[in-house]
Amino acid sequence: MKICDFYRNSKPIVSLEFFLPKTAETRANFFRTLNEVKALQPDYVTLTYGAGGSAREQTVEMAGVLKNTFGFPTAMHLTAVAHTTSEIDAIVTEVRRLGIDSIMALRGDLPKDAEVRPLEQRDFKYAVDLVRHLREHGEWSLGVAGYPEGHPECPSKEEDLRHLKEKVDAGADYVVTQLYFDNRLYFDFVQRARAMGVLVPIVPGVMPISSFSQIQKFASMCGASIPQSLKNQLAPLSHQPEQ
Repeated sequence: MKICDFYRNSKPIVSLEFFLPKTAETRANFFRTLNEVKALQPDYVTLTYGAGGSAREQTVEMAGVLKNTFGFPTAMHLTAVAHTTSEIDAIVTEVRRLGIDSIMALRGDLPKDAEVRPLEQRDFKYAVDLVRHLREHGEWSLGVAGYPEGHPECPSKEEDLRHLKEKVDAGADYVVTQLYFDNRLYFDFVQRARAMGVLVPIVPGVMPISSFSQIQKFASMCGASIPQSLKNQLAPLSHQPEQ
């Protein structure tokens, strides 16, 4: 079953997103976590993408581990901003060989440890370019990102929604939102997206808070806001991670 098929059912779907482990220590911890998570029986899991250096190969390898060693239905993130068309084709060929047929198609952030060609020279300038390419070259289940508060690089929420509509029109099967901390942001986003003609499933993205400083940094990077009431609750616990 492809990831997009889960959303054709009426029952609630729960997925878990994992960050790519990049060191031997985090890799060992990651495997321990996966053994614990397996008992929770998530409907599917996703793995973030390492765009620079050897992280590219590690991402594909680890996605294969999730799929074939632990048995999770798996969607791998794929960011295209630093890749050529031939590199993307080589990656998806290997992903397909591992039995993975679901991809979260993203533009991605510029990698800090690799040079990236100027915008006008890139094969994939935006996420829609990757969606279109993947849709033209295989039967993939394709997810894309949505931004309830607007993409931080986009001048307006309306323009950001138009870009989302372009990704769906290019072949995206479902949308997963960026994190948010006010449910009204999600419901407003869905309403505006529907009015724009985005009719595919829009999945809410939820990020557990394990560190107040970390979530503040992450929210600022992706353009998400943290309500003052939540900050007031978290601040006194900032030095008590067990809480």
